[in-house]
Amino acid sequence: MTTLKKEVVIRGHGIHSGAPVKVVIRPSNSSGIFFRRTDIKGSMPIAALFNNVGETKMRNTTIGDLNSAHVQTVEHLMAALFIAGIDSAMIDISGPETPILDGSAAEFLAAFVNAGVTSGAMKRIIVKREVIAHSREILRTLSPWVRIRLWFFNLISGRRGNGFVRLKPNHGKSLDITATLIYPEKIIGEQTYRYSFNGSKKSINDFTTNIARARTFGKYSEWEYLKAHGMGRGANENNVIALNNTGDGTLNPVIWPDEFVRHKIIDAIGDMFTSGGWIIGDLESFKGSHALNNLVLKKLFSNAENYDIVE
Repeated sequence: MTTLKKEVVIRGHGIHSGAPVKVVIRPSNSSGIFFRRTDIKGSMPIAALFNNVGETKMRNTTIGDLNSAHVQTVEHLMAALFIAGIDSAMIDISGPETPILDGSAAEFLAAFVNAGVTSGAMKRIIVKREVIAHSREILRTLSPWVRIRLWFFNLISGRRGNGFVRLKPNHGKSLDITATLIYPEKIIGEQTYRYSFNGSKKSINDFTTNIARARTFGKYSEWEYLKAHGMGRGANENNVIALNNTGDGTLNPVIWPDEFVRHKIIDAIGDMFTSGGWIIGDLESFKGSHALNNLVLKKLFSNAENYDIVE
């Protein structure tokens, strides 16, 4: 078990709500990552666990009860906690959504590194048997009307809903991620990125240098739709890579040509950390999503023969 040496305070606004928010990440002697809504009187701690995920449809991961205390867009913060080696923290948050900051995990990670982390080791979850989650399984859970709208959107945009996320055993020492994106927009096209985390300084530096700054992205033409549906109200040119309407460029510069798929590595790591520990295995994300990440964890933990836990 590891935690921060001192508390970290971060302020910003939510990318979907646009609301200002203050986050205080506090050291904890209790195992696990918990959020606590300070703007809701008597709010109980919300466990950042896969079986406590209440929503993934808003292009993010939300934990808690959607009709009560919950926290949206936890994935970037969770990824930074994982890379920093922090598996115990109480996170006080003054609103319904973590701050988007620059749209990446870099500022969170830098704050944790500056604060320092206690010595110790994270719980390891060893993948023993392959599990896979398909996008068609997610579709079956949606209402017919939502499925029709999604089919129509894919038809217009040229996208295909044939993604999957797979977890399978490896040599038992690292989390090895291969992420692939395929978008009809020329600026993205097909991109693949591989990252391996084994806890070494080299793997941490690799993430810090080559992945942590990768920002979330979206098409500018979809922004008005998102705002009308309560999303994207805090998005701007400083925290989102905005694709132009033709899809052959961006309205703001990218850090790397494949920044899009590098950001998917952040999302995957953050979602995998809702397992409650360090997943040891191969993670293949083909046109993955937060919903698929959550489903593959549910499948992993549905049978005790699928995994081992090493404290």
